[in-house]
Amino acid sequence: MTVNFIPFSILFFALLELQGDSIVRIASYNLQNYLSCERVVDGKWRPSYPKPEIEKKALRSIIRSVNPDILAVQEIGSYPYLLELWTDLNNTGGPYFKYASWMPNEEEEEVRHLAYFSKHEPLLIKKHNHIGFKYFDGYKKSGRGLLEGVFEKNGVQFTIFNLHLKSMWTERKDDPQAKIRREKEARAMRDFIRENFPPSQNPSYIIAGDFNDHKDSPPVSRFISVSNNLLTNFIPCKDSRGHKWTHFFKRQDSYSRIDYLLASPSMFSRFVPNSGWIMDDAGSSIASDHRLIYADFQF
Repeated sequence: MTVNFIPFSILFFALLELQGDSIVRIASYNLQNYLSCERVVDGKWRPSYPKPEIEKKALRSIIRSVNPDILAVQEIGSYPYLLELWTDLNNTGGPYFKYASWMPNEEEEEVRHLAYFSKHEPLLIKKHNHIGFKYFDGYKKSGRGLLEGVFEKNGVQFTIFNLHLKSMWTERKDDPQAKIRREKEARAMRDFIRENFPPSQNPSYIIAGDFNDHKDSPPVSRFISVSNNLLTNFIPCKDSRGHKWTHFFKRQDSYSRIDYLLASPSMFSRFVPNSGWIMDDAGSSIASDHRLIYADFQF
């Protein structure tokens, strides 16, 4: 698997690094179709139209306000869109991400990808698109896969898994809202992580992204525990009003919590209390149908 890893070459950015800082801010953000697709713009139906500039500007403003050290994103388009956003972020007042990584999906019809922007050089980037599961009488692979990034801070290594589970779109009448498929996808990813990061070894990792389901649903629960053994803890996040929703579904006029940061016990011990937030600046409703979530960890 070829990994697209891009070191940012401007020396000035290196001078901006904080020396001796022990805090790492980790964020996750579903960008809502940062790509070309069919969409309604100014009341008109537009085929193969890029994300509108007003949305891009609001999105950059939100990321700039949070200023994360590592940002896991979902729903980024093809490689040129990654370059566009990365360049725009680094040339419009920061944050200055020295590194970016992007991984294509194996499914040709899936145009939404996973990516990282980071101030810290990754020790390792892996795209796991082989994770599969039995689905009715056939076999499915995770459409968007699992993006693994290994980082280091003050001599301590930690891993971030970026995911975007199957949407609630019904493709089979015998699987309404793809609940069965999403649970099986989550279980397969959980088993992969557990096999490679055994709880007995006290690993430090975060599972971040769009889980497309609520907190006590089977897909989310699969990552929390197995056989009464704790695997991860929810990182508590809320907005400035104490609200905890992360997604607005305009068609139904409904709000829900489907984006999470889940931390292994070792990583959870590094969580800075009360640092988990859901971004609710005025531009949040313009930038995406999701809201950025983030938290700080001390090393």
